[in-house]
Amino acid sequence: QVHLVESGGGLVQPGGSLRLSCAASGVAFSVISMAWYRQAPGKQRELVAGIRIGGTRNYADSVKGRFTISRNSAENTMYLEMNSLKPEDTAVYYCNINLMYWGQGTQVTVSS
Repeated sequence: QVHLVESGGGLVQPGGSLRLSCAASGVAFSVISMAWYRQAPGKQRELVAGIRIGGTRNYADSVKGRFTISRNSAENTMYLEMNSLKPEDTAVYYCNINLMYWGQGTQVTVSS
């Protein structure tokens, strides 16, 4: 059974940084893609950043230049380095594997 666990969320002031982690277990198949999504209150879940097998990365326009996604394939872990955080980045952040499996989410709150 696939199990994804996010960590690293919290409260940070505008302009601050956070590093999210996603640890995957029970993965007995090829991981084609891993991604971070987020969902703010009253809004739809949206793609933040993705990384595919081979290392291709893509980012939402709203986070380009501020967020960096990375992956440790050997350990099935994924990270999201978030810098220059803004209040509009406030959301629950979820990790995803192969567009099929989801974690429980970690709250990120950007506020002074």
